[in-house]
Amino acid sequence: MATDGTGTGTGWSVRDGLATLDEPTVLLMGALDAVFTRWATTDGARQQSYPPLLRAEDLRTLDYFQNFPHLGNPVTRIRPDRLADRAAAQPEATTLPAVDLADATHLLPSAACYGCFLHLSGTSTDSPLLITTVAQCFRNEDHHDGLRRLWAFTMREIVCVGSADAVRAHLDRHHERIATFGSALGLTLDRQPATDPFFEKDSSRTLMQMLAPVKDEYLYVDATAVASTNNHRNFFGERRGISHAGRPAFTGCVAFGLERWVHALGDLFEGDLAAANRAVRRWGERS
Repeated sequence: MATDGTGTGTGWSVRDGLATLDEPTVLLMGALDAVFTRWATTDGARQQSYPPLLRAEDLRTLDYFQNFPHLGNPVTRIRPDRLADRAAAQPEATTLPAVDLADATHLLPSAACYGCFLHLSGTSTDSPLLITTVAQCFRNEDHHDGLRRLWAFTMREIVCVGSADAVRAHLDRHHERIATFGSALGLTLDRQPATDPFFEKDSSRTLMQMLAPVKDEYLYVDATAVASTNNHRNFFGERRGISHAGRPAFTGCVAFGLERWVHALGDLFEGDLAAANRAVRRWGERS
């Protein structure tokens, strides 16, 4: 395990959890994303893109700092009164001292769907709403490991907003799609409940999460989670004023970590990413 975040593979290299991708990897990621996007648009999802920064004020309404403070990547700027000091700093300085930085009001997203739910705040719908989005996401992990665990990575999500039944049907449909697609490619994917503490530990929803897990992951043979299905119940509906048929909407999303799929397929195809690309394009059209 490359705990220092370095690593090199066919078509990619990683340093400090940040990946540089060569053409074979870029093409394979594009083919994978095309499959997942087609699943979404076939169901009637609209494609949207959201801002690359999230307001800390908005994330607080979602218990983000109670549940995921370890993942957060704040974004700040050099304080105006410290600019002269920075300009006069020694040229070999490799860090920006905290004393030079302003308080952070924004964070980089750790999941693609946050922008979607914040955008939908205060809206209502009478019929199920499907949205798909892709984003560069950032997680302050305790270690990095090639494409398996990155600081910055690409996430495609397909979001459903509506009734509890509509969300459940959305997730069940993608359970089947992921299993079928993986099997067609020859990937062994093990579906397992995840242990992410989505709800605040003292919340009444926590017991519900233990009784009926809100997140399932699809694990490759080396325990890499390449996809997940997430049932948020009516959490975002209540917290952000998103309603369906006059009541707080239920929401759920399906997430795909594109670099992790490349890792799994690169392992399966013994580094031949061109062969993996051909298989994805061939089987993706049938899934």
